This record gives sequence, structure tokens and C-alpha cells, in this order.
Amino acid sequence: MEITILCIGDVVGRPGRYVLSQSLPNLVRDHQIDCIIANVENAAGGSGLTPQLYDKFVRYGAHVLTLGDHALKRVEIVPVLKRSDRLIRPANLPPESPGRGSTIYTTGRGPRIGVITVMGRLYMKPPVDCPFHAVDTFLGSLPTDVKIVVVEIHAEATSEKMAMGWHLEGRASLVFGTHTHVPTADERVLPGGTAYISDLGMTGPYDSVLGRRKDRVVYTMVTGIPSPFDVAIGDPRLCGVIVRVDSDTGRATHIERVRVDGAVPTGDEGEE
Repeated sequence: MEITILCIGDVVGRPGRYVLSQSLPNLVRDHQIDCIIANVENAAGGSGLTPQLYDKFVRYGAHVLTLGDHALKRVEIVPVLKRSDRLIRPANLPPESPGRGSTIYTTGRGPRIGVITVMGRLYMKPPVDCPFHAVDTFLGSLPTDVKIVVVEIHAEATSEKMAMGWHLEGRASLVFGTHTHVPTADERVLPGGTAYISDLGMTGPYDSVLGRRKDRVVYTMVTGIPSPFDVAIGDPRLCGVIVRVDSDTGRATHIERVRVDGAVPTGDEGEE
């Protein structure tokens, strides 16, 4: 059996949430998606996640929601982190951090998918434990019937993401990067059957600087004077990848980038 997984890059603010909500039904229908994984750490006004938005993503149809360096930005999400089996934060945060760093999702057709997210250490805050060892520990704990493994590395450095891909070659079905908000064109299936891409890109407004208003970011960079980096609005897009995996072997057979151009949100979809 071939399982199809859709992975969605960092959802930024309402423009990102809106294009995701409008795009998912068609993507699921057209590609017969079995599992949807979305990074949602920038969903609430560009930074963090709230319980209300968590509920929205579940209604939209996302099966696993991941967080990164802004995982604990909103304290109100802590109770959801503690109770949810579909919301995960970086597994290499301190052990005292609330929530879980991995989960196992059972698809509607039966095969189970192990999903873990880790944060890189190069140029990243807060300091975290080794992401490579965290993933190795996760792999060693998986039940024998879980053949499909998806690893997200939320990291700044492309080298660290690539190293993770090669570290897990033949041991993970898919390794994808997030955090930089810029989609990369290096998607491929490694010789050992691991699909890989350095960054999914952003699901949000591309008429921006990484999802933030161009004028505010440019002003601060030119003058050195702080300015509020409000979420931009224009040119919303959904970016990510679709991956097909053999459920018996856990080896990926195909990976392709996905981009869906959306409309600017209107009405109550426009508030942060």
C-alpha cells in the first residue's frame, strides 16, 4: 500500500491560515492525502499558537501540528500541549518542557506514522539538546509495526538540515526542514529511500519579508530603529511537499513540492 503525506510549511498569521483552509479540501481530494502535517508555530499573529487556533487547524483537517522555537510563546497553549496527542513541540527541548516531542498517527487506511520534530542548534534560541540523539532515541522507541517515520528539523542552517537527512538515510521515510520561510528546490529521494527537502517554505503572505510587512522590516534594517514587525497580507501562498511512501517498507517512492496561490483574507479572517 502507498501512503500519501502532505507536509505544510510554517503557517504565518491569518493569511496563512486562510490559504490553508481554502486549499486543503482540493489537495486532499486531488492527491488522496492520508496524513496532513503542518507547522503552526507562527499561526497566532506571526508568533506562537493559541488554543482557539489549535481547534481551527483540527477542523481544517490537519492530523499532526508541529511547533518550533516559538512553541511556548503563548502560555495559554500549555494545557493543550499537555493533553493533545496531535500537537508536538521540539523533542530536544528540556525534559521539563510541557507536551510531547513526537506522536504516532494512525491513518484511515491502517498504517501508522511516527512523527517527531526537533530544533537545530546552529544560530537558534533557546539552547536545546542534540537533535540527532533525540531522533535516534525516538527511532529506538517505536513499535515494530510503525514503518513510516517523518522527521521535521526546525533549523536555521541548511547544513544542519542536510546532515540530519543523511544521518537518517534509510531509517526515516521523510526528513523535511522548516523555520527559514523560504522554499528550497532540493527535494529528492535519497538512495536509502528517505525523501528529503531542506525547507518547506512558508504558508503565508509572500509580499513581505518572511511574512512580515516589508516597510517595517526594511525601515528597521536601514535605520536600526525598532519597529513592530506586523504580519503582512499580500500574495498568500501555501507551500509544502507531497510524499508517497510504501507502507510495508517505509521507503519513500516520490516527493514533489506543492504551491497553491490563495486570496487575501477578508472580513473576520483579517484579524490577527
